[in-house]
Amino acid sequence: MAEQIELRWQDRWEERGTFFAANPSGPLTDGQGRHADPQSRPYFVMDMFPYPSGAGLHVGHPLGYIATDVVARYRKMLGDNVLHALGYDAFGLPAEQYAVQTGTHPRLTTEANIEIMARQLRRLGMGYDQRRTFATIDPDYVRWTQWIFLQIFEAWYDADAIRPDGGRGRARPVSELVEEYATGARPVPTGIEGVPEGVAWADLDDVARRRVLDQQRLAYVSETPVNWCPGLGTVLANEEVTSDGRSERGNFPVFKRTLRQWNMRITAYADRLADDLDLIDWPHKVTAMQRNWIGRSEGAQVRFPVSAPGDASGAPVAEIEVFTTRPDTLFGATFMVLAPEHELVGELVPQAWPEGTKDAWTGGHATPAEAVEAYRAEAAAKTEIERQSEGREKTGVFTGIYATNPVNGAPVPVFIADYVLAGYGTGAIMAVPAQDVRDWEFATRFELPIIRTVQPPEGFEGDAYTGDGVAINSANDEVSLDGLGVAEAKRVITEWLERKGLGTGATTYRLRDWLFSRQRYWGEPFPIVYDENDLPIALPDSALPVDLPEVPDYSPRTFAPDDAESSPEAPLGRNEDWVNVTLDLGDGPKTYRRDTNTMPNWAGSCWYYLHYLDAHQRDQVIDPALESYWMGPGHNPADTHGAGGVDLYVGGVEHAVLHLLYARFWHKVLYDLGHVASVEPFRKLFNQGYIQADAYQDARGVYVPAAEVVADESVPSGFSWNGEEVFREYGKMGKSLKNAVTPDELYAEYGADTLRVYEMSMGPLDLSRPWETRAVVGAQRFLQRLWRNAVDESTGELVVTDEAPSEETLRVLHRTIADVTADMEAMRLNTAIAKLIVLNNHLTTLPRTPRAAIEPLVLMTAPVAPHLAEELWSRLGHSESLAAEPFPVADEAYLVEDTVTCVLQVQGKVRGRAEVPADVTEDALREIALADAGVQRALDGRAVRTVIVRAPKLVNVVPA
Repeated sequence: MAEQIELRWQDRWEERGTFFAANPSGPLTDGQGRHADPQSRPYFVMDMFPYPSGAGLHVGHPLGYIATDVVARYRKMLGDNVLHALGYDAFGLPAEQYAVQTGTHPRLTTEANIEIMARQLRRLGMGYDQRRTFATIDPDYVRWTQWIFLQIFEAWYDADAIRPDGGRGRARPVSELVEEYATGARPVPTGIEGVPEGVAWADLDDVARRRVLDQQRLAYVSETPVNWCPGLGTVLANEEVTSDGRSERGNFPVFKRTLRQWNMRITAYADRLADDLDLIDWPHKVTAMQRNWIGRSEGAQVRFPVSAPGDASGAPVAEIEVFTTRPDTLFGATFMVLAPEHELVGELVPQAWPEGTKDAWTGGHATPAEAVEAYRAEAAAKTEIERQSEGREKTGVFTGIYATNPVNGAPVPVFIADYVLAGYGTGAIMAVPAQDVRDWEFATRFELPIIRTVQPPEGFEGDAYTGDGVAINSANDEVSLDGLGVAEAKRVITEWLERKGLGTGATTYRLRDWLFSRQRYWGEPFPIVYDENDLPIALPDSALPVDLPEVPDYSPRTFAPDDAESSPEAPLGRNEDWVNVTLDLGDGPKTYRRDTNTMPNWAGSCWYYLHYLDAHQRDQVIDPALESYWMGPGHNPADTHGAGGVDLYVGGVEHAVLHLLYARFWHKVLYDLGHVASVEPFRKLFNQGYIQADAYQDARGVYVPAAEVVADESVPSGFSWNGEEVFREYGKMGKSLKNAVTPDELYAEYGADTLRVYEMSMGPLDLSRPWETRAVVGAQRFLQRLWRNAVDESTGELVVTDEAPSEETLRVLHRTIADVTADMEAMRLNTAIAKLIVLNNHLTTLPRTPRAAIEPLVLMTAPVAPHLAEELWSRLGHSESLAAEPFPVADEAYLVEDTVTCVLQVQGKVRGRAEVPADVTEDALREIALADAGVQRALDGRAVRTVIVRAPKLVNVVPA
């Protein structure tokens, strides 16, 4: 019966366009052909882009999708004009790997997977506007992804330009840069191949001009150190490499190689990406992760003069520049360390060890040159993670040269050591062993001086002291820091360094430019060709989209995982007719070479939210009027900072750095160039938890089908599979762990509404929770009781009376309306359901159900169980869908009642409190306690053995 009801209403919603979101203008109207009502507030809610897997959904996937659908339906009942749509992030490695294995084109398998997922989501009753659905592989979408890339390519960052929001620094078209060079308003930069110093723009030929411009672009090609993964046959962005120095996908070793690749100048936006986190409503954990990844540090650039070895005059021949966040400790810098790859290493190394060189410094080598060469080779064989791992014994060798500490004139020996990396900061550090643990370990190992410059607290008995304190041992004839706190000492010494020309205040970042090339087939081709000078040329809009060619083999060439010297060979390079193409780009027909790399899978997900606004837009990436209506600053009263953006974005915390940082970067470029009015793409972010389940491994560590495992007291573990002992573990549900439960199984057994109610009632949405198929029956019973409160099961007749409800029923009803409304606003969907159950249980105690009570209950239930609610609403005599019916509003007159504070405990420890009516029932208290966020956190996935209720003041939950 549930299936019949659900399929019928899904067809009716589709036929009537019930969930069509009306744009203020253009072809997209509501189901009745009307444009957006000016009195209706726009509300844009969306999920993070799903990747269509061939295995389809398991019951863990829809958790966030159900939640956004509940919110969307609730907002629609509040009178909002709700935009809720879902597309598919369809480029990526899984489809390509399947194509490599089977020879099937990735498009065919991906489109088949999309059909499977779309069917499963429709069966779940999702209220999407299907007119706005698309996939990133659609040619029209690829066209606009490539177009945005070209906007970034044809832009540069002017750090002094004023933005519309009043801030300083924004992207500008390269054409404006050309104009400034041509008029002399901006000097031509130097240090570029083929560009003489002081040359005028007019005196440069076309090739030289292009080289100048290519150095400034936000998307640029460069020979840069990259993360090369031989096992995958591709390079990876920093964010795609684990803390162990291995690929996030496949767990292969990753090596640093210098290769010619596309990069995006995300570093130009580092300050804005960090500062604008204050404008949006995101979980603290996510904003902290983004700030940490950007890694902004305030400090000083300090220059240490270096004299030629053996030069008695001491005249400096070079400088070593370091960045330090603690310039106040300069008086304690007793040695320096360079990365083995530092450009000065080898240039100034003397022929012999200088007088006073200690045996521990030489590495057992006869000369500095031999020591440096041997150590550099040793360091090159290690990953960055290995070089920086904590607790490893420090290694290094003396270079044979000395620098001069600029604050006291003391000579400081210069070492190379692998714990300093070339890619971070300047590749050089001033070592202050008394205030840094790694420097202390190095100083102790190599018998180097240690001078404390910060007073440790009384009783401190450790080695390096890394905390705050007053400065000591930090004075010369011109400046004294002694007695100053850290902040004041930093200010004083930085000002002194600047006056003396020895350093400057500076800000550095951990963030590096985004490596944007992939040696893959299944991705967006670059809309770029190269000419005879090997310089990139943007293709005109008329040439977009650049489609993927047919190739004989979809797989990039992979290598032995540890083959660090291998080089990328992309699949697109195997189609010579596509790679070498004759085009007329304004100079007559010429042969050009296409780029054989593709964009990373993040490209399509950087801007997809904009395509939902009108997925059929043909003449521009987005109509500014639509973006302003759905996302512009001020469209949402909660947008107190004027950032604009999507009203609610729901997805996993695993995308905190990758997708979210990249999307924010692209959006800010589009903002600077005038294509969008919103400063940020996503105003409010909500991270849902995971559904977890038991998984089982056999003695070999191989996962076995969880559904086939049985309890077995004859084996120590208590579980067996096909008569063999297996061992239980607990983790995310998924195909690899063979513990997935498909929604199709639940649809057949219980119906979609039951699945929706169960997943929303399992616990707080932001926490992970255990799946227990046997517990689904609780959600089913709630819906069955709701049905029986309105319909006689044997006759199908209504059991509803038009008589006025009693005072008691009205109080329970309006308290429920008030509480459910508050819970829906805060996305406490589990507690909202618990309160609906309390009201429903109250109605079961009445001889006949009052219409004035059952109709509000049906309306409140509609967002979580829409099919059943629609059917009941129809049987209650209403001809129109309840999707746009007003959500019930509580009557304050019935909310005035005596309440008490009930203490909620887990194992006797207080985990929460709830205001409840003095006459609350034990059953109601039990439901409230089990739905409480604090109680759920304390249970941490454990089953419940018993619930002790002492109404109305105490509930104690005892876990199993």
